[in-house]
Order: sequence, then structure tokens, then C-alpha cells
Amino acid sequence: MELGIFLNYDGAVPVAREAERLGFAYALAPEGFRSDAVSVLGAVAASTERIRLAPGVMQIPARTPVMTALAAATLDGLSGGRFCLGLGVSNPDVSRGWYGVDFDAPLARAREYVEVVRLALTGGPVRYSGEHFRLPPPGTREAAHLRAAPVRADIPIYLAGVGRRSLELAGEIADGWIGVFCPPERLAESLGHVRAGRARAGKGLEGFEVMPSIPIGVGDDPERAAEPLRPYFANFIGMGSRERSVYFTLAASMGFGAAAEEIHDRCHAGDRAGAARAVPFELIDRTSLVGDAKRISARMAEYAAAGVTTLGLTSLATSLDGHLETLRVAEEALRLQRG
Repeated sequence: MELGIFLNYDGAVPVAREAERLGFAYALAPEGFRSDAVSVLGAVAASTERIRLAPGVMQIPARTPVMTALAAATLDGLSGGRFCLGLGVSNPDVSRGWYGVDFDAPLARAREYVEVVRLALTGGPVRYSGEHFRLPPPGTREAAHLRAAPVRADIPIYLAGVGRRSLELAGEIADGWIGVFCPPERLAESLGHVRAGRARAGKGLEGFEVMPSIPIGVGDDPERAAEPLRPYFANFIGMGSRERSVYFTLAASMGFGAAAEEIHDRCHAGDRAGAARAVPFELIDRTSLVGDAKRISARMAEYAAAGVTTLGLTSLATSLDGHLETLRVAEEALRLQRG
């Protein structure tokens, strides 16, 4: 098992450099409230030499598939072939509210989207006739043709997903899966769905990237180490409609339904501080790495045994020094885990 780090745009370059020095496998850039992924990864590509780069994740409703392919090819060229493309369908409220894109048939759209991206990355003309994407559309003869950047047809594509059907889709059409809110004991069930998708494509899990996104907080006292993680959990659980939120549903399915309702209500009342306080430590502890290197190492061993290939860490430290210290503790914990 290797480590990855999800970057904040402020401090992304020094954090990525330190992660590279420590032997991390990936530097990933989230996309959403704070920054887009492409800009951050462009800066990191110019400042690193070995670490693999990936968005975690680029949101499918935000870009046309050809533009995503162009961005992927450009970043792959700038980084010397180190780019991997992480994609996700987002959620209904963000898709509609941020991008004005209906959330109808999100997995069917994702399937076609990936097919168009891969077609564009071959470097040939993009001619595609699907239910959701038709390129070029009727009445237009000009087909997209990527010439502005080096093109590598086999750029790995990782899909984010939570539900059964999204996990099966990732297994079937992608080269890896990026998860969220993943306690080790739930990974066996998740990977069962991934395997079903791989089997449908006539493949096994060998070479498939299994990368859950795991928040991390370091310190001698686990409960104090968990404090900076509370707003992160509150933000996801409180996002959008509770009926349509995969994060709310996931927290409830883990036995934290009452807390999820309070968090959601407080977020929508504008009380984000109260929402953060309402996040149970037990939920954070089950789905995060909190504590000192020894405690974190024991938890890492559980993830490795569950089949994780790369543990994608989300540092919620409040300063650059805090992020760098988190990297060092995580690297120490991984060395302890490996024995």
C-alpha cells in the first residue's frame, strides 16, 4: 500500500514537494468550493519530478468530455507522463446549482463521458453518437481533434463512487476507484461491487487502483486530533438535499442517522459551527486516521489488509507547517505498518 495526499491550493506546491521527498505515490487536487483541480495540478506539475498527479476529482458536469481530455493531455505533457484522470459525477444539487446540468441518468452519462474522453485521447477525430453525447452534433461536420498537446491514449482514468452501481461502473470501465467515507470494514462490500464490474469486463482486480480518500488528523490525543476534521464532515453531510445526498445516506447507513439529521439541519440554518460540533467523534474515528503515528499505523494496517492500494490522505491542518507535519507522521506510520 502506498500513500497519496489531497492538496489545498494554498500551500499545494510545498506540500506536494514534501510528499514527493517522503515517497508518496500521488498528489491529488480536489475540485469544488476552494479551487479547480486543473490550475492546482499545473502548478504542481511544474514544481515536482516524480510524484503522480491526479484530480480528486474533476466533476463531470463541469466540463465537456473533450475539454476534459484536452486538460488531461496538457497536464500529462507538462508533467512528463505522470497524470492520472480522476472523475466523478458530483451530486444532483451541485450539478444543477453550480453547472446548470440536469442529473438525469448520471451513470449512463458517465459511461459515455469516459468513452468520449478515451476516444479524444487517441488523437484522432472525435466522432461519437450516444444517447447523452453526440459529437459532432447533427448539422455540424467539424469533429474535435486534439493537436494542441501531446496525447497519451492510455492515461489512467479513476472514477469516484459510493453506491453499488457506481462502484460496479468504476470496476467495469475505469482503471481505479476513488472512495470517500470508507471504514476498513466496509471496503470488502465495496470491492465486491467493484469486482462484479471488473468481471463484466472480463478482468480482475490486478492493476486496479483502490484509493479511498481518508481524512487525517495527527496528535497524541485522538479526540483533539479529530477537531479540525469536524467541518469537513459537516460540509459533506450537510450538502444539498438529504434525500439526494450520498454522503447523508452513507452516514445514516453507518448508524449515525440522528447525528446526520442534526448536522444537515444546522448547515441549512447557517449554523456551520454547530453542525461541526454535532459530528460524532465515533464517525470521524471510523472513517479517518486520527492520533499519533503508532495509532495511525494500526489503522493503516487494516486498510492494507482490506485491499487498498493507495491511501489518499486529506489533511485538515490549519497551517502549512501543520500539513507538512501531517505528511511526516503519515510516512512514519506507513513505515511502522510495513514493519
